[in-house]
Amino acid sequence: MTEQRRPLDDELVQTAAHVARTRCRGDNHTMAAAARTRDGRIVTAVNAYHFTGGPCAELVLIGSAAAQGAYELDTIVAVGDRDRGAVPPCGRCRQVLLDYFPALEVIVGNGDDLRTVLIIDLLPESYVWADHQLDTE
Repeated sequence: MTEQRRPLDDELVQTAAHVARTRCRGDNHTMAAAARTRDGRIVTAVNAYHFTGGPCAELVLIGSAAAQGAYELDTIVAVGDRDRGAVPPCGRCRQVLLDYFPALEVIVGNGDDLRTVLIIDLLPESYVWADHQLDTE
């Protein structure tokens, strides 16, 4: 488990907090996410809340990153609106993030106690979808 944040992690937290402050309005958008791509770009997104179960900011971010040609993410953080700070991914997001990016680092914690952990550490003894696919050869 990684315990020390790298300098760019602070930039991710600040970026997600800025998006949460400036783009999250009302009940439809209450969470923002920021991720660093393998090539160093930062991608952002907000959730799309809906009573039918709209996607979390982390899932919107996966699609947004792909739309920008970024298919490999290194680090991600989600931040709540109204200065709620970093919020760990929900169970569904943990599973999807693990399936898409098994080496992903996730920023979790509160206030000055933020830390970076591997996605697998947030979902121990997990089912990894790719491990259970049949070879097509």
